[in-house]
Amino acid sequence: MNRWSAGSRLLLLLLRVVLIHAEEVLFPPDEGFYDQSSLCLGRCRCRITSFEVGSIEVGPLGCTLDTIVAILPVRGRMMPLLIQNGRMITADDDFVGDILCEGEVITQLGPHLAPPPDAEIVDATDKYVFPGGIDPHVHIYLPFMGTWAKDDYASASRAALVGGTTSLIEMCCPSRGEQPLEAWELWKSKAASSACDYSFHMGVSKFDDTTESQLREIVRQGISSFKIFLAYPGALGIGDQELFDTLSLAQELGVIVTAHCENAELVAALQRQLLAAGKTGPEWHEPSRPTQVEAAGVEHLMTFAELTDCHVYCVHTSCLAALQAVHRAHLRGVRAWVEAVIPHLLLDKTSAELPDFEGAKYVMSPPLRDVREHEPLWAGLRAGLISTVATDHAPFDFAIQKEMGRGDFTKIPNGIPSLEDRVNLLYTYGVRGGRLDLKTFVSATSTQAAKIFGLYPRKGTIRVGSDADLVVYDPHYRGPISAASQQTHVDYSAFEGWEILGRPSTVTVRGQIQVQDGAFVGQLGHGQLLTREPTH
Repeated sequence: MNRWSAGSRLLLLLLRVVLIHAEEVLFPPDEGFYDQSSLCLGRCRCRITSFEVGSIEVGPLGCTLDTIVAILPVRGRMMPLLIQNGRMITADDDFVGDILCEGEVITQLGPHLAPPPDAEIVDATDKYVFPGGIDPHVHIYLPFMGTWAKDDYASASRAALVGGTTSLIEMCCPSRGEQPLEAWELWKSKAASSACDYSFHMGVSKFDDTTESQLREIVRQGISSFKIFLAYPGALGIGDQELFDTLSLAQELGVIVTAHCENAELVAALQRQLLAAGKTGPEWHEPSRPTQVEAAGVEHLMTFAELTDCHVYCVHTSCLAALQAVHRAHLRGVRAWVEAVIPHLLLDKTSAELPDFEGAKYVMSPPLRDVREHEPLWAGLRAGLISTVATDHAPFDFAIQKEMGRGDFTKIPNGIPSLEDRVNLLYTYGVRGGRLDLKTFVSATSTQAAKIFGLYPRKGTIRVGSDADLVVYDPHYRGPISAASQQTHVDYSAFEGWEILGRPSTVTVRGQIQVQDGAFVGQLGHGQLLTREPTH
């Protein structure tokens, strides 16, 4: 600390005085220290190793004064948590034992661990314990198609946690008229109330003389993935020169690019043709975006990825033709990963054909396909060609927002809300349905997203030193999905009445219980922004 000036030392002394007085306000008299899991809010990412009232002792001396001054108490001491007798399932292991969590992380694993005197005990006998789910594709704050998504981070994070998801990666999607840095700050500000951890894919909706420096700054601030649309021209979509520039920059920075793959021009032509023929209902959404359109978009992305050597990730892949396009690119050496989403695995286009405009509930892009496309997706998961199962959660009300497209299916806000149901549906119809084993289930709902997007092994596994994001899962639970009981702020469920054969009974985020007996009991604002280093 002798490298600090006299003025800096005075500022630090004043901070200490503030903290001494803060104890009287923020903590009961018997709380003699601040939780060691309080984090420096600067960019050095140090962890506080000791934080007694009236004194500060920090970790790496790489901390600078501005980061020390930014330290704020977040809560009192966190009790140790001991989960006993659970069957731990990770992508690699399956064993019965105990987990001790202290100071936000897992500190011990093994059979018959002795509980610390003040530990909270969770009995996981006859239950699974999974690493917290990671949904790598959600929309929470989303201005889109003339309206806004209905969720905020309070409702969305509660829905995620009740459903066994402890971390989200939201798509930050500025329009072509917005500046990336301004959008980045806006999207971050919306997440302050989150009860679960979160990060962002930074959308690139244009690439001009001002874009590159802003994207570099956003990566410097801890975002290591971009999002592009080969769709929605004029709003979010980019052209070929912008695609080349974006992938070239991403390759230089080690950033992975996630992509919505369709051929925008073909979609526009088919939409005009259908509307001119008087085919205006939601049942015509899928014919306007057939599998060939998606496969063409994937082929296009693979060509650019091959030429730039950029790593890419195809979101919400819905059909065999698109999977085959990625497989062919793999054989040419392209580094590409594939995501499926839960609606494409379980719903089919007949849902969008329901009468009386009911089909509008099921309009998303790429659209729900013929039921024959389901099995290639499940096979892709088993074979590892598909790495992750996400949701593309985009919550729009049926009664008002979806109605905007009555008489013109191109104006129906796209999206099927499913954040709360992803884990339960994949367990019920994947694991219990005989399509997936437990390790593949964990890999697809958590581990692969952590590995692809720079969060592993902090997230996505159960090991000493990892964040204590844990799901105690009760496979004996039985019950229906219902919009009447869901946490998300929409007026319908696409899976209304579907039976689930299991649900999370206890969910923790960094050692704090946020769900108990299937109900949210946690703290809004507990979630943290997950900064990520480029790994590609």
